Amino acid sequence: MIALGKDTFEAEVLEAEGYVFVDYWSQGCEPCKALMPEVHELAEKYAEGMKFCEMDITKARRLAIKQKVLGLPTLAVYKDGEKIDEVTKDDATIANIEAMIKKYV
Repeated sequence: MIALGKDTFEAEVLEAEGYVFVDYWSQGCEPCKALMPEVHELAEKYAEGMKFCEMDITKARRLAIKQKVLGLPTLAVYKDGEKIDEVTKDDATIANIEAMIKKYV
């Protein structure tokens, strides 16, 4: 998974062609950290079909708000720079995350 920051988000996600998965998380989000190992497994499993990235929003709060990330965990899929799908908060189960990925790979 590519670790994103304020300086790399635009190039890696908004200017990317095709599908990009972004895991928005923070150090203080226990559900985010609990999901992380399984999300990394999904990233390996589906690496052929989309690019996988993660972003610690504590380092880029404004950017997260601009992307309408209003709660954690939030996992989103972008296509050609546009957010097209996401699962967030209580819906962010590994089954729902994998189902969302499968729609686009």
